[in-house]
Amino acid sequence: MRGKRGFPVKYLITSMDVSSGGGLGVSCSTDGTMRIWQANNGELRRELVGHVYDVNCCRFFPSGIVVLSGGMDTQLKIWSVEDGSCSVTLNGHKGGILDTAIVERGRNVISSSRDGTVRLWDCGMSTCLAVLADCGTPVNGCSIGVAENTVNLGSPEQPPSEREIGTEGKLLLLAREDRKLQSIGLLSRQPIFMFEGSDAFNCCTFLSSTYVLAGTQDGNIYQLDVRNTKAPLQIIHRSGAPVLSLIPCREGFMASHGDGSCYIIQQDQDYVIEFTGPDCDPIYKAVLWEKFAYTCSRDGIVRKYQLLDF
Repeated sequence: MRGKRGFPVKYLITSMDVSSGGGLGVSCSTDGTMRIWQANNGELRRELVGHVYDVNCCRFFPSGIVVLSGGMDTQLKIWSVEDGSCSVTLNGHKGGILDTAIVERGRNVISSSRDGTVRLWDCGMSTCLAVLADCGTPVNGCSIGVAENTVNLGSPEQPPSEREIGTEGKLLLLAREDRKLQSIGLLSRQPIFMFEGSDAFNCCTFLSSTYVLAGTQDGNIYQLDVRNTKAPLQIIHRSGAPVLSLIPCREGFMASHGDGSCYIIQQDQDYVIEFTGPDCDPIYKAVLWEKFAYTCSRDGIVRKYQLLDF
């Protein structure tokens, strides 16, 4: 599938997202800034300036008018899309922030860092509610999912703060640099499983309340059943380059790699859509919105694809 339109820029884009309504996009870069742009044509709406050094991750809150970002300056920031102001800065990490997740509507958010910790934050009070995990190794990715009702999530050792909203019944998945994929009960903080892969895990996502995916530095994509993680359901290997992004897609998923390959695989791998454009430049992030796919690459271009037969 060839890109319908490319949006060229002069900096290395590290991540991106599209708002829930599909009207706006946000991208972050190695120059310490973020850009808000029209998703239909790439027209720049405004710049968000405030991070120092690389901004590693950015995502819209469910409202579509607020953005969460994390950078190598160890800071999380919350931005207004309407006027570009930064209303909240969250400090506490001692290493660069590598990924984030938003709990339900966004009163709480989660961050994972090079310092090995994963933290739960209260956005309204600008405080850290808890260190959810201290892994002793960089946590490259995190993802939240609703747990299947047969999974024992454990009980919290201490009553949670009244400021903790929406953590009950959820699993937190962590992609770790030490080859481990870890899951904990988000409310209980109790370990659910630990799976060791072939190389460092870069990214992870939930396909459903039962199945998860995680991608490694050596190109493997593991599908696991959270009820029994002793052995993967399958290992998909279409490229030896690092898996950099994974997102669920109907009955399958979309993946991007460090060699520029990007594709959608439907159930049982019997239907594959290949994306072209970035050549050999890594695709750091892929996003889907209805019948459109967006990717961002080291070449500094956000590409938009129309999925005609999707």
